Amino acid sequence: MSRRGWVLFVLMGVIWGIPYLLIKISVRELSAPMLVEMRTGGAALILLPLAISRGQLRPVLRRLPVVLAFALTEICLPWFFLFNAEHKLTSSLAGLLVAAVPLVGALLGWLSGADRLDRRRLGGILLGLAGVAALVGFDVGSSDAWAAASMVVVVVGYAFGPWIASHYLSELPSLGVTSAALALSALIYSPIAALEAPSRALSASVIGSVLGLTVVCTALAFVVFFALIAEVGPVRATVITYVNPAVAVVLGVSVLNEPFGIGTVVGFVFIVAGCYLSAGRPAAVASEPEVTVGAP
Repeated sequence: MSRRGWVLFVLMGVIWGIPYLLIKISVRELSAPMLVEMRTGGAALILLPLAISRGQLRPVLRRLPVVLAFALTEICLPWFFLFNAEHKLTSSLAGLLVAAVPLVGALLGWLSGADRLDRRRLGGILLGLAGVAALVGFDVGSSDAWAAASMVVVVVGYAFGPWIASHYLSELPSLGVTSAALALSALIYSPIAALEAPSRALSASVIGSVLGLTVVCTALAFVVFFALIAEVGPVRATVITYVNPAVAVVLGVSVLNEPFGIGTVVGFVFIVAGCYLSAGRPAAVASEPEVTVGAP
């Protein structure tokens, strides 16, 4: 990998490991719909002019129904459930559970007939699920069980969104698709957010967190991610999936003093190992896989 590739890789590993911390801070004073609205609307305002100036929005407008389906599965539903879950779950636990996305992506590829599921990949899926079970068993109390269960929607959405993009939107410019999806998501959430606007001024920490989520972890992140794919290809780009949860855990433990127990260790090792094993393709059907990295 080139030096530029390594720089982009490290940037993405950090940028998409930070959101869980920022979300945890933001939901102290903001509802999930309001946070989704602020993040999508702000990022759309940044990315849409860039997409328009590059001529990448016009082709996307002809495929709006599919872009809407992508927005619902990749942004609208996952972000709402993730933000809502972090009212109860620690940021590190949320980050580790989202790391299971490649496991669902492998299952989705098998169910759709795009992939074969050999013994290695099946073992990886089972190992990853064992890691999820360890996390839930050790780190989730009875009062947080519903929040942990809602993370299933997040993981499935993050796996299904890229599947839609790779099968029905692959010929369209990525920046145009992303900016349009963010704008559609903001429009969908605007009526709900209007009813849930905060009744008092936000604290400086929450304002900073929302700005970080919007500018760095969404607008800048997508630009950097597309550059990473162009530099190293979609196969290597998905490796950031193994870095993000580690960053989320380190930040959650060091900044928010979140617990770091046996469940965290076992769950992290099992999930990352499972993702690694399940991400490989049998030689008979080897090809460039879809990028199944959900934007947290």
